[in-house]
Amino acid sequence: MANESVSVVFKIYCLSVMTLVAATYTVALRYTRTVSSDLYFSTTAVCITEVIKLLLSLLMLVRETGDLGRCRAAVVTHIFRSPRELLKLSVPSVVYAVQNNMAFVALSNLDAAVYQVTYQLKIPCTALCMVLMLSRSLSRLQWFSVFLLCGGVTLVQWTPPTSSKVQVEQNPFLGFGAIAVAVLCSGFAGVYFEKVLKSSDTSLWVRNIQMYLSGIVVTLIGVYGTDGAQVLEKGFFYGYTPWVGFVVFLASVGGMYTSVVVKYTDNIMKGFSAAAAIVLSTVASVLLFGLQITTTFVLGALLVCVSIYMYGLPKQDTSKLKPSTEREDTQKLISV
Repeated sequence: MANESVSVVFKIYCLSVMTLVAATYTVALRYTRTVSSDLYFSTTAVCITEVIKLLLSLLMLVRETGDLGRCRAAVVTHIFRSPRELLKLSVPSVVYAVQNNMAFVALSNLDAAVYQVTYQLKIPCTALCMVLMLSRSLSRLQWFSVFLLCGGVTLVQWTPPTSSKVQVEQNPFLGFGAIAVAVLCSGFAGVYFEKVLKSSDTSLWVRNIQMYLSGIVVTLIGVYGTDGAQVLEKGFFYGYTPWVGFVVFLASVGGMYTSVVVKYTDNIMKGFSAAAAIVLSTVASVLLFGLQITTTFVLGALLVCVSIYMYGLPKQDTSKLKPSTEREDTQKLISV
């Protein structure tokens, strides 16, 4: 009983942290893109995030292998002597780089609460990619929840709420387009990465290192291809504040922490977490940005929360496959 109570406490702790990270990241990023006249370059923030993820993955590999010698041997074998593997992982690196940059574009033009709701389209996108690329199947309830979620997002975008305290010029159509691209990137890259993981017994942390190394190269090209002249003139860290550093930190640790949550919690609890993040983002947007809630936004957000919960319900049919395993894989990809 003691172990069980500790397990429940640990699950609640994990979900609480994940909820706070998800909500805080969107609100903080939105804040950094709307309050400063000396706007930092989003491409540099994405690049720094990849560097931090690489360092964290190296630390996790040291922990997994047990000492620096084994870690160094694994890096030499799978990184320096495996250029084809690096090239293979460059595909999701490019796609994730686009996705992360699109998040900055979206939150520069949409409120954090609207972004949080709309970004849940990654669920049906990931599910569809798994059906097409991995020959997975969805239950009728899951398909219904997918259509329900799409309907909820449509309601949210039908009459978007406005923010009275945001003075910067915004383009809602550009913001929604950026979310659409980010959602497509999330679905494809997540499924592709799973196929790579299952193609060999290579450690997850080694695969992460391969991907983040490629990601650093890709994002550096993006920095100097998109903002090169301004970066050379103003500096790589132009416009950086403690809040920007906080956003980079959340982006770096958020995805890696989510893998722990996926491992130790169930999908229903993660559904509640996603719904709670939407609520927290909405409350924060009202307080910080003067978000004026509309009826269609409330109805749409409610439909999205219900659909997330329904999607996480266990399958009722019986088959030789392991539905729980398939569902866990889906959630891992969604959370990347």
